[in-house]
Amino acid sequence: MAPAAPRLVLGLLVLSLCCEACKKVIFHVPSELEADKLVGRVDLKECLQSADLISSSDGNFKVLEDGSVYTTSALSLSAEKKTFTIILKDIQEQVEKKIHVDLVEEEKKTPNTRHARDTVLKRTKRRWGPIPSVMIENSLGPFPLQIQQVQSDTAQNYTIYYSASGPGIDQDPKGLFYIERETGNIFATRAVDREQYPSFQIICFATTPDGYSPEVPLVHTIRIEDDNDNAPYFTQDLFEFCVPENSRPGVVVGKVIAEDRDEPYTLHTTLKYRIVSQTPPITPAFSLHGDTGVISVLLPQLDRELVPSYTLLVEVRDMAGQPFGLCTTGTVVVKIEDTNDNAPTFKQLQYETRVEENRVNVEVLRISVVDLDEPGSPGSGAVYEIIRGNDDQAFEITTDKNTNEGILCVTKGLDYEAAKQRILVIGVNNEAPYLLAPHSQQLSQSTCSVTVHVLDVDEGPVFKPCLLRLDVKECEDIGTAIGRYVAQDPETGNSEGIRYRIPPGQCNWVNIDDKSGEIRTVRVLDRDIGEMRRGQCNITVLAIDRNGKTGTGTIQVCIVPGNKNFPRLTQTDYIMCRDRNPISLTAQDGDEAPYSAPFEYRINDRRLASMWKLTPHDDNSWYLSPKGDIPYGIYEIPVSVIDNGGKIGENIVRVNLCDCVTPTECDGRTRQLAGGNVTLGLWAILAMILGSLLLLLILITICGCCGAGVMNRQVTDDCANHNLIISNTEAPGEEVMDHNIIPLQSTCDQGGYGVKTGEQQTFEMVKGRGHTLESVKGGGHQTLGSVKEGGGQTMMDTCRYSYSEWHNFTHPRLGEKVHLCRQDEEQKHSEDYLLSYNYEGKGSLAGSVGCCSDQHEEEALDFLDQLEPKFRTLAETCIKR
Repeated sequence: MAPAAPRLVLGLLVLSLCCEACKKVIFHVPSELEADKLVGRVDLKECLQSADLISSSDGNFKVLEDGSVYTTSALSLSAEKKTFTIILKDIQEQVEKKIHVDLVEEEKKTPNTRHARDTVLKRTKRRWGPIPSVMIENSLGPFPLQIQQVQSDTAQNYTIYYSASGPGIDQDPKGLFYIERETGNIFATRAVDREQYPSFQIICFATTPDGYSPEVPLVHTIRIEDDNDNAPYFTQDLFEFCVPENSRPGVVVGKVIAEDRDEPYTLHTTLKYRIVSQTPPITPAFSLHGDTGVISVLLPQLDRELVPSYTLLVEVRDMAGQPFGLCTTGTVVVKIEDTNDNAPTFKQLQYETRVEENRVNVEVLRISVVDLDEPGSPGSGAVYEIIRGNDDQAFEITTDKNTNEGILCVTKGLDYEAAKQRILVIGVNNEAPYLLAPHSQQLSQSTCSVTVHVLDVDEGPVFKPCLLRLDVKECEDIGTAIGRYVAQDPETGNSEGIRYRIPPGQCNWVNIDDKSGEIRTVRVLDRDIGEMRRGQCNITVLAIDRNGKTGTGTIQVCIVPGNKNFPRLTQTDYIMCRDRNPISLTAQDGDEAPYSAPFEYRINDRRLASMWKLTPHDDNSWYLSPKGDIPYGIYEIPVSVIDNGGKIGENIVRVNLCDCVTPTECDGRTRQLAGGNVTLGLWAILAMILGSLLLLLILITICGCCGAGVMNRQVTDDCANHNLIISNTEAPGEEVMDHNIIPLQSTCDQGGYGVKTGEQQTFEMVKGRGHTLESVKGGGHQTLGSVKEGGGQTMMDTCRYSYSEWHNFTHPRLGEKVHLCRQDEEQKHSEDYLLSYNYEGKGSLAGSVGCCSDQHEEEALDFLDQLEPKFRTLAETCIKR
């Protein structure tokens, strides 16, 4: 049989709580309760969140802050009361609440099996989980000192041995604690420092001799209770703070900070601060907040000039400042920062000094001031100024940063003849603005007077004015008098005996007469020369009196812009296409205003002015455009540009009026229209020569062919099919549309015509009876007859040519000409090539087509207007009447 369930000596809280808080709590406990045993735990926060005082109505029970209820002495439920009350109080809110606790004896059960016994053991453990142990640090013993006992309820049925491990037992610090094997008593062997080891957690074991563990290992906490063994200490050996003088009471100076190694949030670490002493020992100047350590100004008048710094001895004490608390002292140094609350004052109110006339940049006097503010600070740095007597700015006063003295200097030469003495009033201020101290009156600025005696010296001539400006027109003639520059003796006020000269090494544009001081030009003044800086030149002039004393003056020669440049067009060559958009002509002029823009444009040629017009665009540009539909060609238009000063610039504007869409399409060939002289080009002359040779060849052929009586011979079909088309006309046919085509006479009654366009000549030939018509382009220096004669046959007697003979004559020439026709101006091949046509019995009324055919009007035919007299008659025969 399994042993009977052990009697539960101490149980943990199980227990049933009333549904409503602050009413009743029931704990199930054994009938016998030992002292200092846990009865149960109550949720105090649920009843009263902020409870200041927790007490029990029954002295046999005590209640901890976490709600744990312990017995204070051993008691039995059969003899003692089973009910008591927990009282909760909130002092600030004046609230009191109660919790009623009922203790009910736990029922005893006897398990029948080992399994049931183990279950009961696990559920009813009480003494195996005692409350954490407490050991006071630095305990005096005696040692070993018992601090707790752990017992297992299974000891009633088994022989139980106890053991433990963890920090303080078998871990560092080893040997501090041990547990008795038979009793479970835990002992400490020596004192412990809480600051080093605030708590220990050891693991306790309960086992039978045969190694059975009826209990789960227990984690037991040993807390070291703090002892006030550490005095507070300041975080710094010396605290240093600064505060401006004359600060108002309550201004924060700084904060001292102290720490304590004892347990936080206890009286052992509750610190209080106070000022022990102040140096110098005068009226307390600062206050120290006891809880925060903040130092503030207490004295309403902190004067750095009286006390530059204070030394405070401060104390910090724990236990909330109680006399029995531990304390430490520290040092605080408060420096008083300077403010400009003291105005500077002169050591003397009157000064006298002497200086020679005409001396420049010389020190004549040093002035000192007294300032009680901190030396070297902006509050004591002196700033001097001349208040009166320096209207001509002849004096200047500065501050010596090392000595804080005022240095009076002469910046312009003084004139003894003008004033024998000068009286100056000098004032002084500080670099920093003046701050009025409390309970003090505003001070006026400190001033002093300085009398400067001017000493007479024998001085050289003086130019009046010292800088003479002369304006000279640009491009003035050499030798032109532009002004006069003379000096005077300051003592006598006249210019007698003074000679003038210009030292070498300067721009040699002018010279000066050594006696009269008259200035004349020696070169043509030009603003564009590099020696002139922005159109002006400064020249130093010397004046020398009889005693050899020298004075200097400066002549500033300023060149007034003149009208020396002609306006010019920036571009003179233009191409105008068939859209005839206006051309923008823009002019430039090297002169400055008022001798440059705005410009006026004019066309000087009357005939061209009737064909072209000019319209204003802006000050610099005008538009050039044709009037009406004038012919294509190259026009050279004389355009005059007149600047604002009336100077005229002549320009020739060359306009190529071209039949093109874009300027790049214009072939650039020279043409002269609208009244220009007619000139023949190379190709026109060549065309005329070829035409003449062709005409001579036709006449010879007519004489050879038809002179023997063959004129009356009828033309056969073969002749018609293989030779030129018959054209019995003496004037151009209706199909000839161009008035510049020169007809060719046939060598017999059969024939056709050739079309000559420039250097090109086109023959139309037919091939009858199923043959095709070919358009060929041949040279004018050979004839078909000559080709046939070259073959050893006579052609004059037959007036017939076979197709092969005509083809051999024309084909090489056609290939050459067509190849040329297939290349346009940009050397790109055209779309033309040899074309074959069926014979239709006569020449086509449409004439030839393609690039090898007759060109359009006004395209490269202007050479016909330039024919010499002996060719003009031939050209007129081709004009359609």
